[in-house]
Amino acid sequence: MALRRRPALALLLLLRGCLIGAVNLKSSNRNPVVQEFESVELSCIITDSQTNDPRIEWKKIQDEQTTYVFFDNKIQGDLAGRAELLGKTSLKIWNVTRTDSALYRCEVVARHDRKEIDEIVIELTVQVKPVPPVCRVPRAVPVGKAATLTCQEGEGYPRPHYSWYRNDVPLPTDSRANPRFRNSSFLFSPDTGTLVFSAIHKEDSGQYYCIASNDAGSARCEEQDMEVYDLNIGGIIGGVLVVLTVLALITVGICCAYRRGYFINNKHNGESYKNPGKPDGVNYIRTDEEVRQPRGCSVPSREDDIPLRTTQVCRRDF
Repeated sequence: MALRRRPALALLLLLRGCLIGAVNLKSSNRNPVVQEFESVELSCIITDSQTNDPRIEWKKIQDEQTTYVFFDNKIQGDLAGRAELLGKTSLKIWNVTRTDSALYRCEVVARHDRKEIDEIVIELTVQVKPVPPVCRVPRAVPVGKAATLTCQEGEGYPRPHYSWYRNDVPLPTDSRANPRFRNSSFLFSPDTGTLVFSAIHKEDSGQYYCIASNDAGSARCEEQDMEVYDLNIGGIIGGVLVVLTVLALITVGICCAYRRGYFINNKHNGESYKNPGKPDGVNYIRTDEEVRQPRGCSVPSREDDIPLRTTQVCRRDF
């Protein structure tokens, strides 16, 4: 048994000798999660190194782009003024924002070690509390009609889930799953925030509001009233009949007016016709017949215009 242990012990001693003088890193938390505007520590710890003053670098990897965070012994980029090196290698960030969510790589270069370079990657997740969502609720819906209520929020991270309330009572995802809502017919999606009624009932009237929530917190929209009313079929038919009756009376009145001649134009009949006056600046030339005609006598334009029993006496002036 002792002979069998000797080769294994020799192998362990050989491996230990090879690792001596090699820089190695570890982290107490490779996936830190923090809420927006809080502080966070990105842990990077040197476990083995023979170099007293190794070179430390932090880099940020976001959207396939790599930028320096700590380089040449100072904070770089958008973390300047709100981050510092903690201990020898760890990085602390104050007042984190949603744009700080990224991969951070800690790199250590130890010139005096057999393995001079080691690195470790840390993924930082910044959670963002939702803002009040935008809710759309129809104000009035007739009985038996379909209706859709929507709830949308675009700031929270991770993406929030939604819940709808009616008169402060939470609604299930399916009305058929809860006997309390057996008189309703709706489906609700917590992922999209859409509440769909296939056929509205009178019991669906009430005050509706939506809550958007994630791990960072929650927010709700203002209550909105939805009224469900009955359709007055008799009133609708009566209104249509009244309109048709009025249109028929107007048509009959117009026809009667046309028949009695109220729309005939009498402006150009013989009684109202007037000869045009003599334009200014125009001199008329008298014909020979007009010259021979004595003054005070009128020449009839047609023979039919001469009276049968009257005689026109003309006096010639000398």
